[in-house]
Amino acid sequence: MPTEFISDKAIYDRVIQEMVIEADRYVWIATADIKDLYVKRRNKMVPFLGVLSDMIENGISVRLIHAKEPGPNFRKDFDRFPPLFEGLERMLCPRVHFKSVIVDGKRAYTGSANLTGAGMGAKSENRRNFESGILTSDPIMVNGIMNQFDQVWAGEYCAPCGRKQYCTDCPL
Repeated sequence: MPTEFISDKAIYDRVIQEMVIEADRYVWIATADIKDLYVKRRNKMVPFLGVLSDMIENGISVRLIHAKEPGPNFRKDFDRFPPLFEGLERMLCPRVHFKSVIVDGKRAYTGSANLTGAGMGAKSENRRNFESGILTSDPIMVNGIMNQFDQVWAGEYCAPCGRKQYCTDCPL
């Protein structure tokens, strides 16, 4: 699977249920909007934050860049998983609008889907958004997606940004 187009529920199936779950070393996620996404695990729906918490406990590094503060349901779920408090590397950047998921530097998704149930295709057919993106293992494409994430993470755009008063997590 070098590169393929995916859409709607396939984003949930391929990115969340396959790619993220198979991570060995790290998962990087960038999203503009973030909500209390639930995913199927052992025949029941559980908070995706619980999955990330388990990954952190198993030594997998998780980084998350998001553009705005999540809602109260996300916060309630977050507070249920103590490994996230210290283990989740998180950054709020109000200019981030790109959506990407990078796993182990080998596979990546980039597209329109935010980290929400409706965005990732985890909602029922009549409640999910129409989304699309690219899933790739092509090293050149993966490196490009990683570079964009890493530049924001490292604060390369912070100095000239002009929105620093809204950004409590600027690394500079």
